[in-house]
Amino acid sequence: MRYLFGTGLIGAITAGASLLRGTREEPITWRAVLAWLSWGITLALAIGALVDMRRDEKGLVVAADSPLAPVQDKRARKAAKRVEKQTRAAQKR
Repeated sequence: MRYLFGTGLIGAITAGASLLRGTREEPITWRAVLAWLSWGITLALAIGALVDMRRDEKGLVVAADSPLAPVQDKRARKAAKRVEKQTRAAQKR
């Protein structure tokens, strides 16, 4: 439920609503087409960010171009280091 109220998604939806109000009675021009294309890209990026957040929360790997990828890599390196340290401690016993 919290994903539905993400700021990126809310921003994209409100921008789409205002764009719809602004272009409802106007003829279709190249500027209107570019505005709708821009809105579509914004909506796709907002949804992609939500998908990445959800995948990260579930422990699944996100795409390498995601802003969450470096965070996941750092977490994985830290976990591997912890396991290695525990293995060495167990071998000393």
